[in-house]
Amino acid sequence: MIYRSKAPLRIGLAGGGTDVSPYCDEFGGAILNATLSLYAHATIEPLTEPKIIIQAIDRQEKEEYEWAERLPITGTLDLLKGVYNRIQQDYPIPRQGFRLSTYVDAPAGSGLGTSSTLVVAIIGAFAEMLRLPLGEYDMAHYAFEIERKDLGLAGGRQDQYAATFGGVNYMEFYADDKVIVNPLRVKQQHLFELENNLLLYYTSTSRESAEIIKKQSRNVTDKKEKSIDAMHQLKQQAQMMKEALLKGNLNQFGEILDFGFRQKRNMAEGISNPLLEDIYHAAKDAGATGGKISGAGGGGFMIFYCPGNTKYTVINQLEKFGGRHRNYQFVEHGLTTWTI
Repeated sequence: MIYRSKAPLRIGLAGGGTDVSPYCDEFGGAILNATLSLYAHATIEPLTEPKIIIQAIDRQEKEEYEWAERLPITGTLDLLKGVYNRIQQDYPIPRQGFRLSTYVDAPAGSGLGTSSTLVVAIIGAFAEMLRLPLGEYDMAHYAFEIERKDLGLAGGRQDQYAATFGGVNYMEFYADDKVIVNPLRVKQQHLFELENNLLLYYTSTSRESAEIIKKQSRNVTDKKEKSIDAMHQLKQQAQMMKEALLKGNLNQFGEILDFGFRQKRNMAEGISNPLLEDIYHAAKDAGATGGKISGAGGGGFMIFYCPGNTKYTVINQLEKFGGRHRNYQFVEHGLTTWTI
């Protein structure tokens, strides 16, 4: 038997950063996001010998261990090892060797939730193998605990829930790790138009999101009004965009994205930089009406709303920055697992 899983990456459309503690614990957060036809993949293959082989094929990283109940957290392949350690703690795996292989369709640090989505996919493969009784909320919260608490990696909450549930969701975040996922019933024609007009552009740079998120959290702890007010405005942005999407008022999308872009820069230092600013203004000069930096900021993917057929003009204009656009479709499904 071979056990496989895949979980979709996501783009955050509005409200980004309000799912991070301590802001969401104190004020409540809200995010609108949608999953894409880009995935994190995981495969578990049982072995006859008592060895554990883990490998990230896309990163060309591989480690091999004699079978053990716990694998060392060393800074390499820690997401894979962290999931195994937690699964072994809560749902002891029989003493049998296996190979765990992963692959992600976007680079790490790209702003599409790659790390958290990978954790969800790995949990999914183990759940498929062990027949674990985990529902969607259970799976997402489990992934959150492994990444944020067991491994101590800074970040928010939206990625784990987007990867698990899939589709277009308006998510609410509260104290005590409470999350409410509200799937939106968006008309297909509106999603097709959004897909047609929304350009996904990879800047060919990556960033360490944890450092930016730590600064953002510190600004809330230190009661910095400029940062907190920006987060309030971004939470309002999520509500504005939800209404525009449900009503089909897509002509408002660019303006709402532009509003968020201006606010997000005030959350923490390092979210934007001269290169990202130049790319943003070049896209607007070419016909985009607004856009955003995906994820925590600092690099990775950007998205731009390009009404009419301006997307192609924007693509040509951005060629000089050395990045590339990425084709995608919105997908409704979340984590999927199967056995062969």
